Formats: sequence, structure tokens, C-alpha cells
Amino acid sequence: MPRRAAAPPPRPAPSDPAAEPLDPPAGVACFLDALDSGTDWYLSLLAVIARWTAPDETVGGVTYRYLLAGEAFDWLRLAARLLAAAAARVPPAEAERLLFHGEPPDGSDEDAFARAIGPAKHRAHLNFQYGVVVEEALLLTAEQELHKARTVDGPRAEPPDVLAYERIYGQPLAVLLQLFRAETGCALTERIRYDDWQAFTYWCSKYRFRTGEPARVASDTRKALALLSRLRADHRATLPFPPPPDVIDARAFASEE
Repeated sequence: MPRRAAAPPPRPAPSDPAAEPLDPPAGVACFLDALDSGTDWYLSLLAVIARWTAPDETVGGVTYRYLLAGEAFDWLRLAARLLAAAAARVPPAEAERLLFHGEPPDGSDEDAFARAIGPAKHRAHLNFQYGVVVEEALLLTAEQELHKARTVDGPRAEPPDVLAYERIYGQPLAVLLQLFRAETGCALTERIRYDDWQAFTYWCSKYRFRTGEPARVASDTRKALALLSRLRADHRATLPFPPPPDVIDARAFASEE
């Protein structure tokens, strides 16, 4: 009986272009091509964000940082970058509602958003929400409490937004800045870039969780969430504030194998 010839090895399946990672030039080109073909701009935006790999970039002398500490994803910063490149291709009113109110044009919810950008980036998005947005709200609550307590009176007193740091973290702002520099190597001067200040805020949130008493940490977080809820009462975003992440995922921008 003749021997059967060995079957040729299976050919690898062709890669799906829609799943391949995008660097900034390719990402912008992909977004503009989708718009020019008539594809819905918001779905096209999220599709590009899902595939985007660059944690930051510099455009026209302006640095855009999308990923803080390798963990916290500012997706609206990336959305603003892509929408600026799109210019008149996207209705200005819809773009404004998204960027300033977190309101998607199709009225979709957080679950749809999470599916669109993928689990890794969504976890990193939650890190940003709780590490930057909530932390900023917590600082604001402390500032308001200092005003009510009348502890910032006097021409030589530190302003309440500075005193708020010691109230929350148990250390003066100057000390926190020194610790931040020692841990990260980033020195913040009097003229601080927006992205660097966000990085410092994210570091402060991790410092609070690392050094704070658990009950106080939980209480402060609830207080900040309550303030955010009040601030959003007059214009509630369609994307609700999601539940906190269980773990921090530093692989948000890694290409999937």
C-alpha cells in the first residue's frame, strides 16, 4: 500500500486589519479614512482608541499624554487629539458634548463603551477615573471644608487648595512634591504642564491608598463620589461613573499576541 504523502502544514490565517495595533500616524489616518467613508464618527473613534498603542505623542509642539504611570488611561485626551485632526468632519456640538460632558452621540452606556475599547483599556480607564477624577473631587471637598471651618483666614495663610493636601494626605504639598520627585524622578516646578499635574494627582491617589487608614480612605472616596454626583446632577452624562477597578492593569497599551 503506497504511503500517503504528508499533509502540508496549515497556512496561517490572514491577520485581521481591524485588530492590528495602530501607532499615531496610522491611527489618525484610520480615523479619517473611516469618516470619509461615511462610518459613524463615534464608533470609528472608539475603534481606533481600542487599537491605539502610543502612551503619548507630541503634535505641533504640544505633548499629549494618554497613559499615566503605565496604568491610567485618559481616553478623552486621546479623543480630543483625534477629533482635532478630524476638524469639520465631526459635528462640533456632538464632539463638545463628548469631550466636556462624557456624553456619546448615540446614547450608549458604560457596558457598550467597555466592549468597544476592550477590557485592558477599560481597566486603565477606570484607573484614571478613580486615580485622577475622584482624587480631584476629594481635594475640592477638602478645600470646601476648609472654607466652612474658617481655617484659612488671614493674609499670610496658605490658600485652601494648598492646605487641602495636608488635610487629605497628612503631608504638606511641598513634602508630597518632594516624595513624588524621589519616587518618579519628575520634578514639578512653578510652571507645571497639565499632563505632569495629572501624573502627580494619580501618584497622590496611590499614596493615599498606600499610607491611609482603610476606613478613612473608603470614607474619603465616598465623599468625593458624592460631590461628583452633585456636580453632575444638572447635566448627567450618559456614560455613568463606573464601579472601581479591582486591580490595576499596566498592560493597557500592550499589543495583544
